[in-house]
Amino acid sequence: MQHLTIVTTGGTIDKIYFDDKSDYQIGAPQIGEILGQLGVAFRFDVIPILRKDSLHVTDEDRALVRSTIEAQPHRHVLVTHGTDTMVETAAILAGIPGKVIVLTGALNPARFQGSDAVFNVGCAVGAVQTLDDGVYIAMNGRVWDPKSVRKNRDANRFEAV
Repeated sequence: MQHLTIVTTGGTIDKIYFDDKSDYQIGAPQIGEILGQLGVAFRFDVIPILRKDSLHVTDEDRALVRSTIEAQPHRHVLVTHGTDTMVETAAILAGIPGKVIVLTGALNPARFQGSDAVFNVGCAVGAVQTLDDGVYIAMNGRVWDPKSVRKNRDANRFEAV
C-alpha cells in the first residue's frame, strides 16, 4: 500500500470533553496526528466529512460517506466512525467495487490516556493492507465482517452475533 485514504465522520475517537457532566464536542480528526506520530511508511490523506456522534448519523450522512469513498481514486480506505452505529454504516458501504474499506473508532477518546484509539487505528491499517476488496470493521484487536458483529454496550466491546 502506497496511499491510504481516510474518511472521518466523528465519533468518540475525536471527542473532546469539557466538564464533569460529560459535555463534549466532536473535535478535529485525530487520526492524522496518530499516524504522523507513528511515522507510517505510506502517504495518506484525511477527508473530514462529518463531526457527529454516530447516534446522530443519518441515512443522508451514510450516503455522503458512500459517495465520498466511491469518488476516491485509491483502493485502500479507512473510515473513522463512532462505535454505536458503525455496523449500520458498514452495511451501506457494501458493494463498492475496487475498494478495501475498514471502519474503526474508539471506545475512549484518542486524547485520553489509555485510549484504545491508537491500537484500533493500527489494527485497521494492518487490515486494510492485507484484506480482499470489501468492507470490514476493526475493533478490539479483531477484524470483523460487519454482517456478523455487534457492539455490546454493556461490555463496551464488539462481539460476534
